[in-house]
Amino acid sequence: MKIQFILTLIASLLCIQLNSQTTGIKGKVIDIATNEFVIGAAVILDGGSLQTLTNVTGQYFFENVPSGAHSVTIEYIGFEKYATSFEIKEGENQNLLHSLKPGVFELDAVQVTAEPEIASEVISAVDINLRTIHSSQDVLQLVPGLFIAQHAGGGKAEQIFLRGFDIDHGTDIAITTDGMPVNMVSHAHGQGYADLHYLIPETVDKVHFGKGPYHTHYGNLATAGYVGFQSRNRLEESTVALEVGQFNTFRGLGMITLLNHNDEFKTQNAYIAGEYLSTDGYFESPQNFERISLFGKYNASLGKNHFLTGTLSTFSSSWDASGQIPLRAVESDEIGFFGAIDDTEGGLTSRSNANLQLVSTLNSSSFLKSQIFYNKYDFELYSNFTFFLEDSINGDQIKQKESRNLFGYNGSYQRNDVLGRIGLQTEIGLQYRQDFSNDNELSHTANKTLIIERLAFGDIREANAGLYVNETFRFSENVSINAGLRFDHFQFSYKDQLTDNTFKSANDQIISPKLNTYVRISDAVQVFGNIGYGFHSNDSRVVIAQQATETLPRALGIDIGTFWKPVPRLILSGTLWHLDLDQEFVYVGDAAIVEPSGRTRRMGIEFSGRWQILEWLYADADFNYTKAIALDEAEGENYIPLAPRFSSIGGLTVQTKNRWSGSIRYRYLGDRPANEDNTVIATGYTVIDALLSYRINKFEFGINIDNIFDVRWREAQFDTESRLQDEVEPVSEIHFTAGTPFNLRARVAYHF
Repeated sequence: MKIQFILTLIASLLCIQLNSQTTGIKGKVIDIATNEFVIGAAVILDGGSLQTLTNVTGQYFFENVPSGAHSVTIEYIGFEKYATSFEIKEGENQNLLHSLKPGVFELDAVQVTAEPEIASEVISAVDINLRTIHSSQDVLQLVPGLFIAQHAGGGKAEQIFLRGFDIDHGTDIAITTDGMPVNMVSHAHGQGYADLHYLIPETVDKVHFGKGPYHTHYGNLATAGYVGFQSRNRLEESTVALEVGQFNTFRGLGMITLLNHNDEFKTQNAYIAGEYLSTDGYFESPQNFERISLFGKYNASLGKNHFLTGTLSTFSSSWDASGQIPLRAVESDEIGFFGAIDDTEGGLTSRSNANLQLVSTLNSSSFLKSQIFYNKYDFELYSNFTFFLEDSINGDQIKQKESRNLFGYNGSYQRNDVLGRIGLQTEIGLQYRQDFSNDNELSHTANKTLIIERLAFGDIREANAGLYVNETFRFSENVSINAGLRFDHFQFSYKDQLTDNTFKSANDQIISPKLNTYVRISDAVQVFGNIGYGFHSNDSRVVIAQQATETLPRALGIDIGTFWKPVPRLILSGTLWHLDLDQEFVYVGDAAIVEPSGRTRRMGIEFSGRWQILEWLYADADFNYTKAIALDEAEGENYIPLAPRFSSIGGLTVQTKNRWSGSIRYRYLGDRPANEDNTVIATGYTVIDALLSYRINKFEFGINIDNIFDVRWREAQFDTESRLQDEVEPVSEIHFTAGTPFNLRARVAYHF
């Protein structure tokens, strides 16, 4: 019945489109230097009577435009302002092509419209243009309010915090790169594990993000939100860079253009990028960290109506880790702040990706997007969270390992029409993902070499098919409503190789409606309201082995907010939000189980500001406050462990027209409960980083300083029960990973 309902809705929408007629203005906006689409540019008709933004193919549409003389003005950050005039004759459509010239980065170019997601898209465009990015940590923290913590030697996926969630490594945030999923469902180390280290940061062109479960393009795990990274289609220049720093740190980067985009027709681009990173780290025991990444991208215009993109990438890394250490051992001087109880932790991982995308323009008002992708992934991790709690002789070291093949498809059809005086934008999408995880293992080990006992060992087959309909109604230049409906079907299969060695399966499905409203109050203010359902799936092993009833627990979110431009060079965004989860999942990696922790509620307020103080000086700040509670627990015992309460990120950035650039930035994370009754506190921190860069001709020189005041801070913290080898009874207290001390790195780059 659910599938029939979805198909009936799609058929009804198609009938509306087929029986509607499109009149007015259709245009496409391109970058004159590269011939690429300009996405998200503000298009203003007749000085402001109508406004819109260009879509993913650089197109825009104005319906029911009367005949006569008209003008179009186009503005976008990083381009010169563009204006043109033309005349529409009675009964005809006007097709326009606009070429924008790259220009100086100015916040003046930001336009407030009634378009969906304008606040996040503008803030993202500002940040990607201003912030220097040299690591995957830098890339993730482009999302306002998102915090990360590394606690396993630099090779393990970061712990993520967003909207009052300790997301662990990805349980409640969906992350993609060029449309490919980063999250690994039913992963050996936890549900939704998202290791972004294969991404070479300098290849990132755009960051798309959204908070809450309001976006039909994203299904599983997108409860706190989603992040989509988009790589560059071309390089402005080739680059070779070397970076050296404290703790025997070395990084090499190469980005080379293969096909010259300046040919006569500018129809093809291709480049490769490579990164090598090694470091001993700042811990007393060397990390012996090494990572190598390779990335290649090709794109071409196939005639006038098709745009093809293909990428290949691979990465591998290995490392040792000092792990989390108990506070009591540091306070008693048994170990130092950067010491270890078990320094034999560590791991190795690799991932290879193939990705092919095709965008086809069907006619002046519709296009089709198709994507296929494949990932080969291997993972092996050694950890010791409890030391000698379970095994007083060998210790409690565990091994988590898997080998995975993942393939999938994303397809969508989008068209623009008019029904009466209402502009319509319809999108219908189909998504499919299939995971084959083999020899998914949890074992009790010693010194990485001896397997003492296999605790879990099996194969996982998990499939997710998603179908969505997304309709945007533009009632006027001041009001737009976006309504979406998403259907997801899952098949979970698990073969336990320690018991019956046969596959057992289960199925489930879920429908997620969404509604988003955007109103432009004036040329300077947009207000918006969002309400929608989302979900996160349970682990296949738990669904099958434990016959879990909460397979796809829902999330219900509500946002009310505003995007405001009070003066030409200042943009502000504020949001009040509320999110309920039917079931919170906590994966206990050393026991291979998922602990359901009941219903939860999170409420919060977010504020972001971006200010161009002078032509060359910019300020930014994000503030986030959240109250998180467990609904099924008694008052005073209903705290959600490690849920962030107050956090803030911000800084000052200098970008001169000539040679200098630099920034000084802070990160603040407040104290937060580490257990359910708030008797154990995870201590907050403030860390300040700085960088400075100078370019002369083709050479660039720079320095980066992490933690310029050399404060001692705890990056990752957990309330854990553990026992040291000389202890009779276990102790439950804060265990932590030390944050980076003062860390200086120097960089030289050659551009050609």
